[in-house]
Amino acid sequence: MTRAPEPSVHGAPWVDGWHPQAQRLESPNFGARPLGTVIDLVLIHSISLPPGVYGGDAVSRLFTNRLDWDAHPYFQSIRGLQVSAHFLITRTGQLSQFVSCEARAWHAGVSSHLGRDNCNDYSIGVELEGLEGENFEPNQYSRLRQLLIDLSGNYPLRYLAGHSHVAPGRKIDPGDGFEWGQMAQVASDLHLELP
Repeated sequence: MTRAPEPSVHGAPWVDGWHPQAQRLESPNFGARPLGTVIDLVLIHSISLPPGVYGGDAVSRLFTNRLDWDAHPYFQSIRGLQVSAHFLITRTGQLSQFVSCEARAWHAGVSSHLGRDNCNDYSIGVELEGLEGENFEPNQYSRLRQLLIDLSGNYPLRYLAGHSHVAPGRKIDPGDGFEWGQMAQVASDLHLELP
């Protein structure tokens, strides 16, 4: 079902779940959300490819199935992986979108939030370029805060959590370097529950 364009904080309309200020890099790795799904969770992840290497386009290539598996030895360990997220925020604060928020991106895997399984069904996945345990950049927190404001204007968000919260023991991102306190004020303003 196509939504009517809705205004964003910046004035430009969202169209079919696409953020008007994000670089649009469409991923084939998505599916339909179950009928009647309420999108109320934003999941924070961290990613870098190869791990700890920043500034390249390997993450975007992974999410769009264009990664050269032979370009780095690490890539052999994830060869054939088909994943995506709705958004990626780079170290410089650049925002890219791979999947419409109206669709189900493949970012959470086996997961559960407050007793509800299959978080991909009802969440929006945001990847921060980074490595678990390392700090994130001020530009990333600033962009994430604005993104949460924009998303809350279009979806009935209630929760903000990390991948580690919905897949404990299996995932540790965004890791100890992510400062949840940086999100406290915007979460309070938007009535979002933090972990």
